Amino acid sequence: MDLLTPGSGLIIWQAIIFLLLLVLLRKLAWKPIIQSLKIREESIQEALDSAEKAKEEMAELQADNKKLLEEARQEREKILKEARSVANNIKDEAREDAVRQTEKMIEDAKNAINTEKQAALAEVKTKVAELSLQITEKLLRRELKDEKAQKQLIEDFIKDVKLN
Repeated sequence: MDLLTPGSGLIIWQAIIFLLLLVLLRKLAWKPIIQSLKIREESIQEALDSAEKAKEEMAELQADNKKLLEEARQEREKILKEARSVANNIKDEAREDAVRQTEKMIEDAKNAINTEKQAALAEVKTKVAELSLQITEKLLRRELKDEKAQKQLIEDFIKDVKLN
């Protein structure tokens, strides 16, 4: 069993070597390890801070994008509303113009009909007057073939003129 239990001198030397190793590690390796850990911690913190800042900027950009999208939607609605209004105005103007033109055409047609009617009436009057003159002339020639009938007609005209 001696092999399994270490001797007291061995334990003391192992403790001394362990303590020397700790002091040596503390002097030579511990500070650079701690320094590198601090640097690593600072770089991680900077990365976290920049990530948080980027997250905030992204949130601001998203808010700005939403605002811009809403403004664009409102502008689009405004433009569509104006376009509809202009289209309706154009339709109304075209309808009114068509009504005015139709009324003008109807009025022109009525005027043309009245003019034609007046011309036709004048022509009919002229024809009636011509026919009346021709008939009167023929009647007078028949009636006034002899001189006695002519004298009798003149005397009748004179009597009518004096009475009126």
